[in-house]
Amino acid sequence: MARRTTTGPRRRLTLGLAAALSVPLALGAAAAPAAEPQASGEPVSWTAPLSAVDGDDSNVRYGKALTLADPDAATTSARPGAEGYLVSAERRLEHPVNRVRARTAATVPEGTSVHVDVRGLLGPDRWSEWVPATGQPALLDRPVTTVQVRVGLFSDDTGATPSVRRVELVADRVGGEQATALAGERTYRVFATREGLVGGTTANGHVIKSRDHFVALPSGKSLAPKNSGAYTVRVCRTDNSRCEYAPVWDVGPWNTKDDYWNPAAERQMWKDLPQGKPEAQAAYQDGYNGGRDQFGRRVANPAGIDLADGTFWDGLNMSDNGWVNVTYLWTGTGRTGEVTTAGDPLTVRASGSTSAAVRGFAANHAKVTLECYVRGETVTGRFGTSDIWNRIGPGHYVSDTYLLTGSDEPVVPRC
Repeated sequence: MARRTTTGPRRRLTLGLAAALSVPLALGAAAAPAAEPQASGEPVSWTAPLSAVDGDDSNVRYGKALTLADPDAATTSARPGAEGYLVSAERRLEHPVNRVRARTAATVPEGTSVHVDVRGLLGPDRWSEWVPATGQPALLDRPVTTVQVRVGLFSDDTGATPSVRRVELVADRVGGEQATALAGERTYRVFATREGLVGGTTANGHVIKSRDHFVALPSGKSLAPKNSGAYTVRVCRTDNSRCEYAPVWDVGPWNTKDDYWNPAAERQMWKDLPQGKPEAQAAYQDGYNGGRDQFGRRVANPAGIDLADGTFWDGLNMSDNGWVNVTYLWTGTGRTGEVTTAGDPLTVRASGSTSAAVRGFAANHAKVTLECYVRGETVTGRFGTSDIWNRIGPGHYVSDTYLLTGSDEPVVPRC
């Protein structure tokens, strides 16, 4: 069977659209014109379809403008107050671009904000991280022909909501081939805490259920849209005896702009910290930032990742908060497949057999890297019957019949 790829008075501010969007937009008075890279090729402009609110969006609605559906609804995110996201459909462009600028027409009461992020499709099944495109242009690390836009609405003031009437995008290409060399998936040892909070709503709109399987990272740059796994981690006990592959569906712990797995040039905040060291860890252990997070709260533990209950208890067999090895799978290269089950996590085996030792789980919707394949036990799953087993990590095998790969045949070399 073929597979598809898949409180008090509030001050009101109005952000105006640039008068002309057919040419590159200026960065503002603070930006030196000489520092602006020279564009090559004609810019491409379009308008984000704000009325297209659907299943991968969270806590937003559209009337005459895009607003928060419930300005009082707090999420489990580390960010105080309410938040909502509109994730646009993929936009195919006429030619490769690596710079995207956003201009919004919006009414923004005091205590609220609007942020536009963009990401680029790096290959058949890999996206870049979300890159902020408001206030300054989003610079992607390589030219792409498919982009996606995310409009985030935030409120720190109970009952207030921004109102976004229009978002214009202009994309062009600057410089030459400036792709960042990827040396493989990044892995760091960080402290993990159990998120819990059953019944709460994550930053991407997922309602947390008992024994749920996802993780939270302290940056919206790696927040996957609801029911998707573009940003997935492999989180393992420090001896690597148990692991889980889980999508990033929430933002936290502590911070919301701490993409600590990235080098300083890409890191959104805390650029003076070593790559791989979360700000919360530095604050807790070293007194960094006065021992506080980005919101001024006293940091009570060094956590760099939150684990949903099922990931914590069942995937890793953890009984208390502790150190784990985390691999940020989207930072690598190679073919991927999306774990597709009826809802429960997929068991990860030590070899291509259902009787092989259990090494952990791969959550539904997790996007895993396909390293190679073996012929093993014949299994009937979501995508028919097959004896193909894919290796997705060191000594980690899953049946191909539960992976959305775009093909019924192997898509990677034999192990």
